Amino acid sequence: MKEGVFLKTLCRTLLTRHPRKPNSPLHLQMDRLERYCYNPTLRWNPQVEEYFIKAYGADYFHRISTALTRPSCYSCIRVNTLQSTTGDVIEKLLAILQERRQQNGSSDGTNVCHISDDLAKATLGSSETILPNKSVQDCFIEKCQIPSLDYVVFVKGSGPHTIDYGHIANKPPKEVVVSRKCAEAVLRGAQVYVPGVLACSAHVEKGEVVAVSVAVEQPSSTGGWGVGFTRGTILQGSQTDPYYFERKGLYIGQGTTVMSRAGIFRASEGVAVDMVHRIYKLPSFRDILEGEIFLQNLPSIITAHALDPQEGERILDMCAAPGGKTTAIAILMKDKGEVIAVDRSHNKVHLLNLIGGLEQMGNESHISKAELRKNNRKLRNGPGRNNCLGGRVEKSKGFPPNSFDRVLLDAPCSALGLRPRLFAGEETMESLRTHAKYQRRMFDQAVQLVRPGGVIVYSTCTINPGENEALVRYALDTYKFLSLASQFPRVGGPGLVGGYQFSDEYKEEWLRHGEEDLVQRFDPSSPLDTIGFFIAKFSVGSKDV
Repeated sequence: MKEGVFLKTLCRTLLTRHPRKPNSPLHLQMDRLERYCYNPTLRWNPQVEEYFIKAYGADYFHRISTALTRPSCYSCIRVNTLQSTTGDVIEKLLAILQERRQQNGSSDGTNVCHISDDLAKATLGSSETILPNKSVQDCFIEKCQIPSLDYVVFVKGSGPHTIDYGHIANKPPKEVVVSRKCAEAVLRGAQVYVPGVLACSAHVEKGEVVAVSVAVEQPSSTGGWGVGFTRGTILQGSQTDPYYFERKGLYIGQGTTVMSRAGIFRASEGVAVDMVHRIYKLPSFRDILEGEIFLQNLPSIITAHALDPQEGERILDMCAAPGGKTTAIAILMKDKGEVIAVDRSHNKVHLLNLIGGLEQMGNESHISKAELRKNNRKLRNGPGRNNCLGGRVEKSKGFPPNSFDRVLLDAPCSALGLRPRLFAGEETMESLRTHAKYQRRMFDQAVQLVRPGGVIVYSTCTINPGENEALVRYALDTYKFLSLASQFPRVGGPGLVGGYQFSDEYKEEWLRHGEEDLVQRFDPSSPLDTIGFFIAKFSVGSKDV
């Protein structure tokens, strides 16, 4: 049992025998254990929670919900094999992370060591052996052992870690409160940037040590959700602070301020807090090995393999931004063929053009990630819809039917599989069903555009069966010439069989027995430790049927 957990359990046992006094040392120790830690509970819309409990069972859904609040314990890197090799990338990463370790101690969470290629060889279909052996050092770099994915590299982090925030009687630590989005980025290895800071203790100067906590949306008086902070709120460290009690168990680390309190709320950009001690330690890959590596979730990489693009084919990536799967497809085709990447967003289409420069194949031109971020800011702040490069969908001539050998539809979805996630209450049953309707319309277009004998791959990053298995049911029942196809490599688990009866008499049907092993469902609570994800592959028969 970990020291922190053991001490917490011991305190609870003692307190049941000897009621604590308000200001006793034991009382203060208990407060520190319960407040200054990371133990979030994901809040859901009640109807959505009921729906998921029906789909998964109460215990299983609780495990999924808990896993979603934590980041994966490793970063997954796809090597651009047309620019570099897996071995070269591993050597370069080792050198970079070793240098960081020497400069900063082990603050980036990497305890770098060489790992032999035959370590933890994967057994196809066994999720227990896909990831590196946990008995080896806490943090390391290793080549993926899944068949056909030897160009994927795992960089393992560590956590959760216990942090001493320095709380003493009647003197709480100085604190910075950040937004939920900022906190989710920090849990993945980012620093605290100025726009993410909501509140700060009084009299904080540059170079001071602060505890970093997160303000998660709470029910508001209007019936919605909100954060009870006005940006710039002064924290006193007392129970009168906004959401003082709600921040219990939502402390994500300790850092050193790069600016004073006044500077943080005057500036418009820049690092506000340099995170020194993190609950989860994952190395940052910001601005390193540009063009050689692409940070991408493992299920997304497997999706490109499920599509199985062949040299010389014509491929359509229907929802391509920010371009990760598009470039993965191009590499699998050895840059021999045609990949058409489109997206429903004007600005995202422009970003696709920019990000294409990150993995130029045999082209000396190169766009840095810094330039990409600069252009992204320009798109967010202007020049406005009318000046975007893309045309309106209604005015687009589009493509004729049967234009493509293979179509990838990584559909816009509720994104309820992304992690870490600290809030999920914004999704309602109505919004989930709206997502599903939109996905069906997009799938209808995919069916029109793929040729007979071709392939459609459908994927989402959500745990919602209404956007996953229910779409498969719709596809098979609507288009008799479609059939589920086997996928390689097969790493995820089976799909859900059955359905759900809504209160308005609408019945949502999922998979039927015998179909569950032809899809891949990635469970965030499984030993694979991925995001929640879903992949279905369809073979297209004669459309005359």
